[in-house]
Amino acid sequence: MLFAKMGVPNDQLAFFTTLLYFPWFLKGLWAPFVDIIRTKRWWIIAMQALMTGLCILLTVTLPHPEAEMIASKATSVSLFRWTLVFFIIAAFASATHDIAADGYYMLAHDQKSQAAFVGIRSTFYRIASVFSQGVLVYIAGYIENKTGNIPLSWQLTLGTTSVVMLCVTLYHSFMLPRASEDQMRNVKSAREAMLELKESFITFFTKPGVGLAIAFMLLYRLSEGFLVKLCQPFLVDSRATILRNGQIFGGGLELSTDTVGLLYGSIGVACLLLGGILGGIYISRHGLKRSLWLMASALTLPSFVYCYLSMAQPESLWIIGSAVSFENFGYGFGFTAYMMYMMYFSEGEYKTSHYAICTAFMALSMMIPGFVAGALEMSVGYATFFWIANACSITTFAITYLVYKRL
Repeated sequence: MLFAKMGVPNDQLAFFTTLLYFPWFLKGLWAPFVDIIRTKRWWIIAMQALMTGLCILLTVTLPHPEAEMIASKATSVSLFRWTLVFFIIAAFASATHDIAADGYYMLAHDQKSQAAFVGIRSTFYRIASVFSQGVLVYIAGYIENKTGNIPLSWQLTLGTTSVVMLCVTLYHSFMLPRASEDQMRNVKSAREAMLELKESFITFFTKPGVGLAIAFMLLYRLSEGFLVKLCQPFLVDSRATILRNGQIFGGGLELSTDTVGLLYGSIGVACLLLGGILGGIYISRHGLKRSLWLMASALTLPSFVYCYLSMAQPESLWIIGSAVSFENFGYGFGFTAYMMYMMYFSEGEYKTSHYAICTAFMALSMMIPGFVAGALEMSVGYATFFWIANACSITTFAITYLVYKRL
């Protein structure tokens, strides 16, 4: 949203923000070193402090493109080179924090306590999504409406993020308990950890059906991978026809930033959460195999609402909000099968490591379409782009059929 509102073209916007997935794709490579160097608690607080500092740097260094450049969507991403550098470092810090937090959670709680708090942990993860995608975007939109200054609105929003991160870091510095089992591993254990990492990779790629499993993890969400990069830019882009490469294409829905923050960040995430909860209940009652077709349909079919929105360009917020809610509910419901399949395939001696490898393929499944989504949209326009993205649903149903036959 920041880059879209700053007038960065969609091809550059999609490509460079997709690079931020890399730390989560690669985090398994340096996870053993988080065990060797310092404690999990130290890593948690250190990474939060680093992210706080990076948010401050992002606030004070954010470029201020001219209003004419923003309006013409001609802002080069090169203007944001330091912004991207700080975001990438923050992404590595966040991925490292994720490693430490997962480890700390398992060390600080016994098995019974882990099960008791897992729902609360998941809920707060969703609250974080609402805050970042909804509250922060709404703040930026509110300031933009009051001042008419888009760069200032995002600078103040990043400043707000800095304050929040600082408060979280200070709170955890004093309040996060020191778990007795949270100790550095010795050198011998470190060597063993590296051998275990090697063995887990070998056993993963020699599992029966590993080729089909990887194909499922990469292709099941292909349509979503294209759509997710440009849904929000589409919502805020101008309604006017836009001339690109000698051709005229329809624009977006021209919603205000605060409206998108409300629709996508709060109502959208609420529907995503509801879909996930109902998906979990459904799959627990009927099993993965019997749920697979319904969930594949739920993941792909709601995406067709963007084909309608891009062609009709409705002005009614009720219609737009209903479409966004329907799409997010479908993603939440359909994604449950994806998560359950990864758990199913990870079962065995190295299930924790194997699940981490599966999540790396999950990140890769969003990176591959994300790299080309913006350039594709710039070539054909929103309406055609959304139809092409939804045509990728064919691969979702094809790979679902193959997995269904094997389960």
